[in-house]
Amino acid sequence: MNNSIEMNEERLLAEVAFKDSSSMVIKIKRALPDFLQSVKLKYVKLGYGYSFINPPFTLLLFLFLSLSIATATHQLITGLPLITLFSDIWMNQTLHLMDTATLVFGSTLLMFLLAIYWSKRPTPVYLVDFACYKPEDERKLSIDSFMKMTEENGVFEQDSINFQKRISYRSGLGDETYFARGITSTPPNLSMKEARLEAEAVMFGALDSLFSKTGVEPKDIGILIVNCSLFNPTPSLSSMLVNHYKLRTDIKSFNLGGMGCSAGLISIDLAKHLLQANPNTYAIVVSTENITLNWYFGNDRSMLLCNCIFRMGGAAILLSNKGRDRRRSKYELVHSVRTHKGADDNSYNCVYQREDDKGIVGVSLARELMAVAGDALKTNITTLGPLVLPFSEQLMFLVTLVKRKVLRAKVRPYIPNFKLAFEHFCIHAGGRAVLDAIQKNLQLTEWHMEPSRMTLHRFGNTSSSSLWYELAYTEAKVGFPEVIGCGRLHSGRVSSVTVLSGKR
Repeated sequence: MNNSIEMNEERLLAEVAFKDSSSMVIKIKRALPDFLQSVKLKYVKLGYGYSFINPPFTLLLFLFLSLSIATATHQLITGLPLITLFSDIWMNQTLHLMDTATLVFGSTLLMFLLAIYWSKRPTPVYLVDFACYKPEDERKLSIDSFMKMTEENGVFEQDSINFQKRISYRSGLGDETYFARGITSTPPNLSMKEARLEAEAVMFGALDSLFSKTGVEPKDIGILIVNCSLFNPTPSLSSMLVNHYKLRTDIKSFNLGGMGCSAGLISIDLAKHLLQANPNTYAIVVSTENITLNWYFGNDRSMLLCNCIFRMGGAAILLSNKGRDRRRSKYELVHSVRTHKGADDNSYNCVYQREDDKGIVGVSLARELMAVAGDALKTNITTLGPLVLPFSEQLMFLVTLVKRKVLRAKVRPYIPNFKLAFEHFCIHAGGRAVLDAIQKNLQLTEWHMEPSRMTLHRFGNTSSSSLWYELAYTEAKVGFPEVIGCGRLHSGRVSSVTVLSGKR
């Protein structure tokens, strides 16, 4: 007999298992906070700020205010009531009463405002295509083979081996995930040379596929962004690509490190802003993680988790701001909302590279990780909501929020239906427990979670590139050539959500 008791205040989950009539076992687990049940008004305000501060809204507001001021001035001069004034304008066709000077002034003002709008409007940014790296079959390793390799290394205590076995079989990973050659070698060869070979294989493989699919030449690339959290050699990974593909000398090159699993979308956001400032340009984003130099050979359980879930992988994405690429592009980037929780100590320390008590370097995943992920996601979707939710959902959400926060009424919080805003969700495949918790909190179906779960099963946690494997799965499952037109997948409603590392 099994019972579960949820303790809301501390968000702990107690599992009670009765072995027999005289004994029982109680396990206390940390659960993902029910982040949709508590919303801060400042994040709602921030979301509506994103909605309203844009050139079209500003132009309409300016025209409305100008018309209101002109109408009020005319009323003061003539002394006519507003109803009489508007009736007179409508009935007497005031266009016939305007003199040439008024027409010229009005036309000039309108053209001036349109010129301002045209110059200030955000430049559309298109995601032309992307490619995910698929290693050769020799790099595949089943869970049983992984455990055999772990036991034969001779560096792990029996408790650590049992812990890794338990995590591996429960993590949601399948038997065809990929390992770097340096890790599977006998003995393991965790050298700088092997790490470079892994990085070259992943990045060159993804980019070669991308250039082949799009027909774009390396010399056409004006912006290059590479993100890899834990492997940052000199010369940098971005310089490695510049040298290999002989990219042009005026390329704007960036190398992002230490930003965790969220670095993929951070790179896309950076590319979007750079493209809006540099016209007629192509941008390449390469997202990867290097596991060769970051495999942990110690016995700290918080660091052993990475061995069980992180695997080899990477992706390359081509973006453009060229109008002629609109027709052939798969998507258009619409909204990007970043939430940074680095100021909070728990968020800052939840994923931390350090040495264990024996001086062995590894990446520690803190127990507070689930709570941190929930808080970051709560803040992010609260800000994102006003940008994407239908008006009816926003109205219901705001009415309920005002009742709870302002009127102090005891009413149940209204959980917006994000399925009305998005048809497809790409949630970072960090692990089965994280996916289960997010599915419950966002009230998603198994159909919505399928891309994330299947990516986790087939490729494991590939860090910042996992979202692109999920999007590729979605395209293949939906039938991309038949349903996507003019850069839209089912009306373009695709949401990417990445959590972990506490820094977005």
